[in-house]
Amino acid sequence: MKYTLHQLQVFVEIVNKGSVTKASEALFLTQPAVSIQLKKFQDQFPLPLTEVIGRKLYVTPFGTEIAVAAKRILEEVAAIEYKTSRYQGKLAGKLSISVVSTGKYVMPYYLSDFVNAHPDIDFSMDVTNKLKVVRDLEENKVDFALVSVLPDHLELSRMPLLPNRLYLVGSAVHETNREGSEQLIFKEQPLLYREQGSATRNAMEAFIQGKNLPVSKKIELTSNEALKQAVIAGLGYSIMPMIGIRNAVNQGAISVIPFDGLPIETQWNLVWRKKKKLSPVAASFLEYLEREKTAITSKFFDWVDE
Repeated sequence: MKYTLHQLQVFVEIVNKGSVTKASEALFLTQPAVSIQLKKFQDQFPLPLTEVIGRKLYVTPFGTEIAVAAKRILEEVAAIEYKTSRYQGKLAGKLSISVVSTGKYVMPYYLSDFVNAHPDIDFSMDVTNKLKVVRDLEENKVDFALVSVLPDHLELSRMPLLPNRLYLVGSAVHETNREGSEQLIFKEQPLLYREQGSATRNAMEAFIQGKNLPVSKKIELTSNEALKQAVIAGLGYSIMPMIGIRNAVNQGAISVIPFDGLPIETQWNLVWRKKKKLSPVAASFLEYLEREKTAITSKFFDWVDE
């Protein structure tokens, strides 16, 4: 057999994504290029690795076993590269972080200088929903996670990074034409919610229930960006974190509406399992944040306390 490391990487990505198209996107390759590598890899085995049924790709039991072995080989190759870099005095290894969707407006600023200073680090950041972030922590799939509300069933260490404040917001155009008190927003206007399990939704529902506010109509959206665009378009009102809508507020597309009890205040926290043995890269990242987080917050987020 004369399969290459590139073919192993392509096959593992196909298995992970369950699709040649999605694998090509993740690898930044064309779909034909990925298909060719899969065919060349398949030609070296007497049994099928994948099969297509109803235009959907499935990995065979044999293919699953080969994928497990391929992952192990790629991990060993990566370990060789990391050890070589360390002997050269370089910081090398993997750093993985799972981030709730709104956290994408926060985490890159605390990462960029560290990652750029250590080009031998293999870094990944998964931007997803809160349920997936918590599951990644439970299954020990990541070094760190960024959350605004701590899951209370896990023993976690945390590093506070930045305040997170949620405000009542609506379309600037819609708001100029609205009549009546702010209390009537909840009774008469559609309210836009994030999906079930979202920390933003939980905070919004707790506030509404705590104030015993009537709700006439609910609309659910599954990402912060979709929620922001729906607010701008005048589809309804919502309670949203300022970190994700600041530009739209500054541009006059979204209005912040003063309301008793708002903003809701939480905290962006970098968290990790208390008993987790941190890799040299992960430990170095924490040391970097301890030194630099105040300066980073001041440089990029001085507006938060305005």
